[in-house]
Amino acid sequence: MVCYSQLTWAALPAVILFDGTYLTMVDGLIVRSSSIHAAGCYTTRRIKKGARVIEYDGPRFTKDEADERYKDRNITYLFSCGDDKTVIDGFGTAMFINHSCDPNCESDNVGGRVFIIAIRDIAVGEELTYEYNLYDSDDDDADCYCGAKKCRGTMFSEDEVKRRARKARSAGKNSNN
Repeated sequence: MVCYSQLTWAALPAVILFDGTYLTMVDGLIVRSSSIHAAGCYTTRRIKKGARVIEYDGPRFTKDEADERYKDRNITYLFSCGDDKTVIDGFGTAMFINHSCDPNCESDNVGGRVFIIAIRDIAVGEELTYEYNLYDSDDDDADCYCGAKKCRGTMFSEDEVKRRARKARSAGKNSNN
């Protein structure tokens, strides 16, 4: 019998069952200090392009429930997972994967589950990153500190940046009337 209170993350299997097929999840991830933001997720093993690295998991809420729940918090680990306005409240190692404008991973929504996928080969010791593409935020800004040569200066998606620019132009026109 397994005593779950004594089970460690390292003891969990690297293979999970998903819809009747096996998906290999890369173990060998650690969380440590990051030059991008506070803590980051790093690999202790090589990861091949196309590999499913980890699942972004946690409790799920509607966006409205999450907005109410976290209205007074500056930092959240919410991940939008589809058009139905559901968000995942990140829990576990994946919540420490930081944003980068030149990422080595991307997110993939498979049947309502969010997986982080390597978009290139990733070396041992490298920090895992993906483009957050934030949108529909009440925040005034979402500055990026990734340090990439191609840094856009924001974690907002390109569509969100355009939406905000249109909104600002519209507000400017209305104030001139």
